[in-house]
Order: sequence, then structure tokens, then C-alpha cells
Amino acid sequence: MQYKRILVLAPHTDDGELGCGGTINRFCKEGSTVHYVAFSTCRRSLPAGTPPDALEKEVKKATKILGIPSSNLILFDYDVRVFNTLRQQLLDDMIRLKNEINPDLILAPSLNDTHQDHQVIANESIRAFKEVSIWGYEMPWNNLSFNTQCFVELQEEHVSVKAKALEEYESQKHRRYLNKEFVYSLANIRGIQINVKYAEAFEIIRTVVKLPSSL
Repeated sequence: MQYKRILVLAPHTDDGELGCGGTINRFCKEGSTVHYVAFSTCRRSLPAGTPPDALEKEVKKATKILGIPSSNLILFDYDVRVFNTLRQQLLDDMIRLKNEINPDLILAPSLNDTHQDHQVIANESIRAFKEVSIWGYEMPWNNLSFNTQCFVELQEEHVSVKAKALEEYESQKHRRYLNKEFVYSLANIRGIQINVKYAEAFEIIRTVVKLPSSL
């Protein structure tokens, strides 16, 4: 099954690239329309002395490298680490995006992600996108556990593009997981599990198989 309209839900800028950047690039290259929404540009958690719009600029460059048109990048300005107090507003935004984009696949954080903002986005996605397939992407530093129920095979070019996109996050270089070696090692591990060179793994949160006439 080929997904035509994909919506990536990133609680914060760079989450989508980290969790499923190779898959995003593969889908873009195969002709799918990919939309990316980041709910926070994390102004309050930037390193001291960093311009407040740093992550906004970086996510624009990174998603362009992945193959997402600038018109398909949506940025909200929710404050970081307080999503649990804003659940209804976040849900309302997701429902509006569902009606505007009509996606047939959602890429969201795992339900087992321990970050408080990621948990909210994962849970509200289930409510907002009742009729849509949802895959939970992997962020090992946040996942208390992770069910590798779905694998997307990647070519070296997809992994390379993911790594290049993440290089745009100059403000986040202090993160130990934000480096080329980690990107390739995780892709290699997931590839070994399905006997290919590279892959990304996902949890299946929901699978919806519709009749052709309802697409």
C-alpha cells in the first residue's frame, strides 16, 4: 500500500527528523505528499546566547533537505514542556490539520515515549485521527520500551539525507544522539533485524485499511 498524504507530528523541531527522517525522505522521493508540523520551536530551552528563532530557521532548512516543500511545513509556537496543560488546544489544531490535509498516514511519537510533550502529542493524535493509520516513531533516549512492529527499508541515500538534515541543527549539537554515527548505527541495527542494510522501525498505533472508493 502506498500512502499518498503523510502528516508528521513533531512535538518540537527536530523530533520528526530524528524519529523518521529516512522514511520521510523515502516517501518524498517516491511521490508521496508529506506535511510536517512542529508544535513548539522551543525558544525557552535554547542554549544561552542562541537567537530565539534559531530552531525555526533550522527546521526550515532541515525539512527542505528531506524533500518537504516549504508550503508543507507548519510551525506552532506552543511553549515547551507544558503541553499537558494545553491538550484541548493541541487536539483542536490536529483536527483542523486533519480536515485541511486529509492524511492517510500519521507519523507521531511512540506511546511509550517518556517525554511529557511527546506523550501528549501521541495520545491526542489517537483522538484526532480516528480514521487514519498511525505509526509511532523511535527515539531510543526517550523510549522506556519500543515495539518494533513495522520496518521501513532504507537505502544509503535516505540515511545520508537524514544525517545531512540533522546537521542543520547547529543549536542542538550538544545532544549526544544528534550525530551522523548514531543515525547510521541505529539504521544499521534496524536493518539487520529484517536482513537489509538500513531501516527505521515504528510501533503500529493504528492501522486503517479503507475501501478504494473511500480514499
